[in-house]
Amino acid sequence: MKRLVNQLVLLLAAASAATAFQAAPAEAARWQRQAANITIVRDDWGIAHVYGKTDADAVFGMMYTQAEDDFNRVETNYLNAMGRLAETEGESRVYQDLRMKLFIDPAALKSQYASSPAWLKTLMNAFADGLNYYLSKHPEVKPRVIRHFEPWMALSFTEGSIGGDIERVNLPQLQAFYGKDGDRQALRQALDAAPAEPGGSNGMAIAPANTAAHHALLLINPHTSFFFRSELQTVSEQGLNAYGAVTWGQFFIYQGFNERTGWMHTSSGVDAVDEYLETVRPKGDGFVYQYGNEERPLVAAQVAVRTATATPWPKRNSPSTARITGPSSARPTANGSASA
Repeated sequence: MKRLVNQLVLLLAAASAATAFQAAPAEAARWQRQAANITIVRDDWGIAHVYGKTDADAVFGMMYTQAEDDFNRVETNYLNAMGRLAETEGESRVYQDLRMKLFIDPAALKSQYASSPAWLKTLMNAFADGLNYYLSKHPEVKPRVIRHFEPWMALSFTEGSIGGDIERVNLPQLQAFYGKDGDRQALRQALDAAPAEPGGSNGMAIAPANTAAHHALLLINPHTSFFFRSELQTVSEQGLNAYGAVTWGQFFIYQGFNERTGWMHTSSGVDAVDEYLETVRPKGDGFVYQYGNEERPLVAAQVAVRTATATPWPKRNSPSTARITGPSSARPTANGSASA
């Protein structure tokens, strides 16, 4: 069976139409040089096989092919990760965005990017360049919010499963804590709700001795929708060679294999996230919380959430209280205690 049916070399053609994002000449020239090192082959099933001279070239091509296949899913995952869904979907997403912004701080991500080792910064640069190159080549694609990707954005979305640990924070409780008095009803409903049925994912590894073809098999039921991840192969002359599933917008194979090994993941209810009940009281001009036998000052910050509505939600900035255990996420009691 013929497997390789279409070969596409990523070369920057002369632009004849206006682009949604006008790249600086130096930036466009950099993309052109890197694209010349990359070949993308689509097989009979449309799966992309990305070949690059370096690992960074492979990442550049991975991001380009993911955007080709479903740019909307790529962008949506980053809108969710950075707490920016309300900018396009309106106020119904405000508390979901607030939950993300309590934990994901762009300033902190930029600092982490700046202090990252050179090899990782090179890959994050390629991540952003691949997506921006795609947008420059496809002016017909209209991003909902993100018209130019930055390298540090890759650090906002590093957990490749259905929902990261941040999503365990209860939204009705968050709304009750930061919202208006009427939102307390949402809290009462959340506390009265029946506990969720335990769930998770299933994985099996089958040894070669137990298979008809005498090859090892890895089987997984990841509990996701069929198109939750893309499928591709990424290869570089530096030794990278992996095939498998990539969560839209990420530059690593989340479930897959190479010529020597295979990997998969499962999700479970293990105790990966701890929640603390804090005792908070007013003191002087501010508040303190109890930490062992000490009273420590509560640090407040303003978290702005933008929306697509005519009256921007930033005008109702949410005070975020930070402490050693993390930001406040709920107020389940009436005695001044807060959950963090």
